[in-house]
Amino acid sequence: MREAEDWFLYNCWYAAAWTSEIDDGKPFSRTLLEKPIVIYKNESGVYVALDNRCCHRSAPLSMGRIEGDCLRCMYHGMKYDPSGQCVEIPGQAKISSNHRVHSYPLVDRGGMLWIWMGEAHKANSDDIPHFEPLDDPQWCGLPNRCYLHYDANWMLIVDNLADFSHLAFVHTSTLGGSEDYATESAQQVDKLDNGFEFERWHRGSEQPPYLQKITPWPADRIVDRRNFVRMYTPGIFLMDTQFGPEGWDQEAQRPELLEFRNCQYMTPETRNSSHFFWEYLRNFRKGDNDAGETLKAAMFDGFFEDKVIIEAQQQLLEAHGDFQPRGLASDNALAQFRRVWFERIAEERKSFPVPMETIKNPVI
Repeated sequence: MREAEDWFLYNCWYAAAWTSEIDDGKPFSRTLLEKPIVIYKNESGVYVALDNRCCHRSAPLSMGRIEGDCLRCMYHGMKYDPSGQCVEIPGQAKISSNHRVHSYPLVDRGGMLWIWMGEAHKANSDDIPHFEPLDDPQWCGLPNRCYLHYDANWMLIVDNLADFSHLAFVHTSTLGGSEDYATESAQQVDKLDNGFEFERWHRGSEQPPYLQKITPWPADRIVDRRNFVRMYTPGIFLMDTQFGPEGWDQEAQRPELLEFRNCQYMTPETRNSSHFFWEYLRNFRKGDNDAGETLKAAMFDGFFEDKVIIEAQQQLLEAHGDFQPRGLASDNALAQFRRVWFERIAEERKSFPVPMETIKNPVI
């Protein structure tokens, strides 16, 4: 079992919220890496992230009021600017530089707000993992950007996404289809400096149930299915999915394909709970709201199947933390991710010790 400080990486960009979650004129609260954070959009149109506790008496700033570019605590009236510095104290002229709360770099990319929880001077917005289809009009997204809360450690979600053999058993009636899918291994897992990537084919198969609901093809048409997956630290999953007629070849002339582009972002809330953001875009039936709603419902059905089993894992790990997993050949990708993860944490701890208030016993 690893120590608690081994589980959080701070010097990286995390998904904090979709911009669609932030109401104009109203502060928004969310716990990230066991830190209470408040996010608001100021009068200048800039998104701001601060510690969600007034420096005076620890009142939640998310219960405060947005005033211009600032946020006022509605307990004793202290007003903070976007840097976290208090700029007004009712009835007190002198304001100390210590009258401040911590601010966090926050950047909007494609409607996702990315937050940097570590050393601010190391934050470089060029490192934000932008998912181009979110801004590309050739791809049609779901009616709304999507979010799920997990009562489970985010690494269990990473493990789930790193091994597609579970589709044949967890998602038989939703995302997966035939149990034959489990017998087809990833062709190759390529190790990356910050994660991994792999390609996986399933040839001569029925269209999976979620595709049958919206396919423009006959529902009984046999297809070849290709998934190309990239997983990056701290918890960024990107997938290209293509369906084509039997025998189509990625290297040869492309036939007309049904394609999806999928992003999934995992951010720790606490050691035992997680935020899960996702979007699923397609290249067909664009502008068809009924198809979008049907696809969204089908994907939620599939993700809830994952959620049930992952949260059940978490409960067992909390109750019996001495569990030692036995590895399988299909664990190659998740083993690579964990290796990179813990190497990055070990390197980071040399210059940035974990905040002491976050040190507690982990469950996995």
